[in-house]
Amino acid sequence: MNVRNPVTGRIERPLAPVPPDRLAGVAAELRMMAPAWRDADRGTLLSRFGAALAADDELLAALVADTGRVAESLLERQIVAGLIDRWVRQAPALLAPPAEFPASLPGVHVGGDLVPYELVGAITPWNFPLLLGLIDAVPALAAGCAVVVKPSEVTPRFIEPLMRLVPDGLPLRVVEGDGATGSALVDLVDAVVFTGSVPTGRLVAQAAARAFVPAYLELGGKDPAIVLAGADLDRATSAILWGGTANAGQSCQSIERVYVAREVHDEFLTLLADKAAQVGLTCEGGPIGPIIAPEQPDVLAAHLADAVAKGAVVHTGGEIERHGGGHWCRPTVLSGVDHTMLVMTEETFGPLLPVMAVDGPDEAVALANDSVYGLSAAVFAATEEEARAVAARLHAGAVSVNDASLTALVHEGEKHSFRLSGLGGSRMGPASISRFLRRRAFLVNRSDAADPWWHATKE
Repeated sequence: MNVRNPVTGRIERPLAPVPPDRLAGVAAELRMMAPAWRDADRGTLLSRFGAALAADDELLAALVADTGRVAESLLERQIVAGLIDRWVRQAPALLAPPAEFPASLPGVHVGGDLVPYELVGAITPWNFPLLLGLIDAVPALAAGCAVVVKPSEVTPRFIEPLMRLVPDGLPLRVVEGDGATGSALVDLVDAVVFTGSVPTGRLVAQAAARAFVPAYLELGGKDPAIVLAGADLDRATSAILWGGTANAGQSCQSIERVYVAREVHDEFLTLLADKAAQVGLTCEGGPIGPIIAPEQPDVLAAHLADAVAKGAVVHTGGEIERHGGGHWCRPTVLSGVDHTMLVMTEETFGPLLPVMAVDGPDEAVALANDSVYGLSAAVFAATEEEARAVAARLHAGAVSVNDASLTALVHEGEKHSFRLSGLGGSRMGPASISRFLRRRAFLVNRSDAADPWWHATKE
C-alpha cells in the first residue's frame, strides 16, 4: 500500500507497517511500563503532553498533509488539547475507590477498588486522525492503562510528529500499519477500541471474542435531521449545511438525510441551496476540503448516479471534480428523494444533503428510524419542548436540539450507539473512563459471632 496526497493525488511514499515481531515488542514494552504508570503522577505527564500537542506546528502540518484541510485540522488539535485537559481535571474523582457499605448479610461490609486493563489497543480511522486516535487513548491513559494506537493507513503522516511529543514515562505508542497490523494488535491487548466501518467492526468484534477481550465499537452513521413546521429556517439551514458538509461530510455524525415538514419544504430547500452554493472548495479559498480516502469518490458518484436515475433533482454541486489531481465534491443539495435511493439509506460519507418532504412529525420519525444505523440525529422546531418530544422518539444515541452534529464538539454527554452504529459503553462523558477499568469487590466479615452461618463443626 502507498500513502497518497489527497490534494494532489500523488503517491508520496510506501506505507511502512510495523513488522509483527516489532508490534509484539511494542506491546511487551508497554506492559513493562504499566505498573510504574499506575503509580505515577499521570495528570502531570498528560498535561505536559497536551501542552506540547497544542503548540506543535509540525504536527499540525502533518495533519493538513494527511487530510488536505486546514480549518478542521486546527479545530481538531484544539479539541484534543481540551480533551486532555478535561480528563486531567476529571479523572482523580472518577477513579476514587467506591465507598464501603454494609451488605445484607449481617456483619459483612462491601468495599472495592478499580483495576485498569494493563494494555489497551485502539484501531482508528482516517477522517479525524488525531482526534479519533486519542479520543479513547486519553481516558485509558488517565485510568492507568498503557495504550497502543494503530491509525488508518490512509493518514499516517501525523504519527511521527505526534510520537516526538510523548513525554518519557507516558505509555503511549502510535504505530503505522494496515488491516493486518490492526488484526494482529487485537491478540496482543487486554481491551480493544475500534472506530470505523460496520464490516470491519464485525471482524474486530469476532477477533476480540476469540481473544476473550472486551471490544468497544464506534461504527457508521446515517444521521437524520428533522425540521418541523415552526422551526427557524435560517438557523436550521445554516446548522444542517455545516453539519452535513464540515470536513467535506467525512464524519460519522454528519447529517446525511433531511426530513422537512411539507408546508415549509420549498422555502427550506431554496434557502439551503442558496447557502450551499456559496460554500467553496479549499483549492479555491473555501472551507470544503478534498475527499480523503481513495475509494470514497466512487461511493459518492454511485450514490449520486443512483439518486438521479431514480428521479432526484440536483440543486447545487452534484459532481465529483478533479483539481490538482485530488477529488473534490461541492456541497450537494438534492430534492425529490426517497428511501429507494442509496443516498437515503447507505452511509455516503460526503457533502451530500438529500431533502425529503414529510407530512408531520409521525412520518418524519418513522423515516428517520428507518435505518440500520443509530448514531446521532438533529431536530429543529419552534420550541425546545416540541423538539425534545420528537427527539425522544428517535433511535439514536445523541440528538442535537435546534442545532446539528453537536457530538463533534460536545463530548460531555454520555450516550450509547443504537443498532449497527456501535457496541459497548459510552465513549462520551465521565462514564467513558469506566470502559478501561474492572471493578474488584472486597467482602469483609467484621462479625464477632462464632460460626454465624457456616456448617456446624465439632470443637
